[in-house]
Amino acid sequence: MAQVIIALDVPTLDEALGLVDSLGDGADFYKVGLELFTLEGPSVVRTLKRRHKHVFLDLKLHDIPNTVARAVSRARELDVDLLTLHTTGGRSMMEAAAKAAGDRLTLLGVTVLTSMTHSDVENSWGRGIDSIEEEVVRLAQLAQKSGLGGVVASVSEAACIKEAVGSALVVVTPGIRLTGDDPHDQARVSTPAEAVAAGADYLVIGRSVTQASDPADALRRIFEEMPGASAVGTA
Repeated sequence: MAQVIIALDVPTLDEALGLVDSLGDGADFYKVGLELFTLEGPSVVRTLKRRHKHVFLDLKLHDIPNTVARAVSRARELDVDLLTLHTTGGRSMMEAAAKAAGDRLTLLGVTVLTSMTHSDVENSWGRGIDSIEEEVVRLAQLAQKSGLGGVVASVSEAACIKEAVGSALVVVTPGIRLTGDDPHDQARVSTPAEAVAAGADYLVIGRSVTQASDPADALRRIFEEMPGASAVGTA
């Protein structure tokens, strides 16, 4: 059953907790990203945990293996549920991270950012590609071989990942928008219904809820668009 993660893409803990309060029991899984973590640090994670919320710490780690492993260890001590690192950091980095995570933390390999287009990927890779989908599947398979528990990819690639690796990896899909909403800075976006149909395990939803005049009502609309999904769950 697909689960919703609300992205706390705000600069301060007070703003984040305001959103959490406005959603009440409607959501229990929250993403803490770079902006909020850079300002508030581990305190935001600890505060959410005291409120019995699940935490997706989206730091997209990418460094030498030892440094990443140490960062993963610290995240494990914070009791986060999901943590991201870039698959392009390589197999040695991911293997070191997986060893540090143990069985208490699910590591997610970021494949290709949902803000990137076909030409963006070619420029970054320094070569031509047949499709973003093919590159994402290749990176997902590398993540699986390296011991990671899941990957982050757009809905457009979710079904192909599931076909390639089965249920061995959880698939987390950002870039989710309510039907008719502005895609903003995302190049590859999808609706909640499309994400569920593609087999996504977690849907990360930000602006469609967090920037709505009534976040609780927006979240209700999200669930109306995704039959069989759940706001409550564990990693």
